[in-house]
Amino acid sequence: MKLSVRNQIAGTIIAIDKGVTTTIVRLDCNGTTIAASITNAAVEELGLAVG
Repeated sequence: MKLSVRNQIAGTIIAIDKGVTTTIVRLDCNGTTIAASITNAAVEELGLAVG
C-alpha cells in the first residue's frame, strides 16, 4: 500500500463517496469523523475500502 508521509491518520474508513473526479473518504478516528477529499486515482492506487 502506498502512503504519504505528510498525511497519516489512524482510523477506520466508514464511507467512500466517489464523484466524477474526486472521492470523499470518511474516517472514524476514535469517535471523531474526518472527511478527506482525494482524487479517484488515489483511491484506486491506495486500494481504499470501507472497514
